[in-house]
Amino acid sequence: MYSEDDLLPISALQHLLFCERQCALIHIEQAWSENLFTAEGRIMHERVDSGGRESRGRIRLAFGLALRSLRLGLVGKADVVEFHREEPDGWQPFPVEHKRGRPKKGNWDKVQLCAQAMCLEEMLDRRIVSGSLFYGKTRRRQDGFRRKPAAGGRGDILPAPRSCAARPNTGRPLRKKCESCSLIALCMPKVAGAGRDVAAYLSRMLT
Repeated sequence: MYSEDDLLPISALQHLLFCERQCALIHIEQAWSENLFTAEGRIMHERVDSGGRESRGRIRLAFGLALRSLRLGLVGKADVVEFHREEPDGWQPFPVEHKRGRPKKGNWDKVQLCAQAMCLEEMLDRRIVSGSLFYGKTRRRQDGFRRKPAAGGRGDILPAPRSCAARPNTGRPLRKKCESCSLIALCMPKVAGAGRDVAAYLSRMLT
């Protein structure tokens, strides 16, 4: 079990799978920069982050629901959690994560959704077997998970952000994903790329 002070943001999992350097810049160095994509995402989330509630027949919706898992050491917020009325068992939670773009080839969005479900399971003591990703560009849902989209071939995904935080440096940029990253100006991938660290620079100068 983790303490309140040791909890990591659920979003760190998504950032880590996209790029370890991006994860370190955001969650360790507290760096942030906005571009068109992040601005569109922020506007899209204004309603779902409102913390309001709605009822639609046999479905209740909770927006911006706070999440926490002391077992996993995670904290965050669910964009939307639908509670479906199921007799005779009461209300079944169904998390829905909103994304501005299109479905990704990688698993990082699915990992974030799965982590939200695992937090809800701990909070509500209720098994959650499904959820959805809603993409703004397609205006469609992509149903996900379970049991382990969170692994995607990497069973260490939950402790990985802590290992990232313990490193003495921020890590290398991936380059292939840099043009779509809002942190490109802060990350400076061409400067921080392979063979361009301080040790390599000093070695060249000394020789």
